[in-house]
Amino acid sequence: MSVVLITGASRGIGAACARAFARAGYDVAVNYHHSKEKADALVDEITAFGVRAVAVCADVADSGQVKGMFAAVRSQLGEVNILVNSAGIAHTGLLTDMTDGEWDRLIGADLSGTFYCCREALPDMIRAHSGVIVNIASMWGEVGASCEAAYSAAKAGVIGLTKALAKEVGPSGVRVNAVSPGVIMTDMMAGFSEDDIAALKDETPLNTLGTPGDIAEAALFLASDQARFITGQVLSVNGGFVI
Repeated sequence: MSVVLITGASRGIGAACARAFARAGYDVAVNYHHSKEKADALVDEITAFGVRAVAVCADVADSGQVKGMFAAVRSQLGEVNILVNSAGIAHTGLLTDMTDGEWDRLIGADLSGTFYCCREALPDMIRAHSGVIVNIASMWGEVGASCEAAYSAAKAGVIGLTKALAKEVGPSGVRVNAVSPGVIMTDMMAGFSEDDIAALKDETPLNTLGTPGDIAEAALFLASDQARFITGQVLSVNGGFVI
């Protein structure tokens, strides 16, 4: 049985990924930082699919906690065969108003956390000559967004890491890809008004916004044998917002 570790899995895209992989028969490690109750409830939910699941607390921006998280998963479920880096935070505002602390926190969660988790997962994957990493990026990492410069920079870094790492570990039988979401209806949209959401729909050629499930299905595809000849790619799931 394959083991998938999903970071930031207590809510939003991460939780949708946990459900999708569980339905497909994977054992699932649900990483969370603050939302223990949500993570535990999700574990109870997805074990109903007949798979094993555990909730593991770690701040992915802390390399020591990441190391401890992987050790916990190995002891409870086994080696991680698939890693989905979904943990992340957003920041909206002028770059000139952003503090050092806000910058460090965002880069730590969105970019450094991805690096720490990849670094911890890869030795087992390379030794097994098998494994998949799926990084959750963003369309703003592809084209940039005004008043989201730090977030755009972090996600652009995730895309660059994905492409470079795919070249580095491909000869070892490990595939690395990214999913690049467009506007997705998660709690990150809580501050948007109905008019704002309507405007975003109008800007999207498909005239609708995405769901966490749309991203989860893309991640599941990239992790599957159907994508066995795909690596170093960015799968844009954005309804045509960025083409």
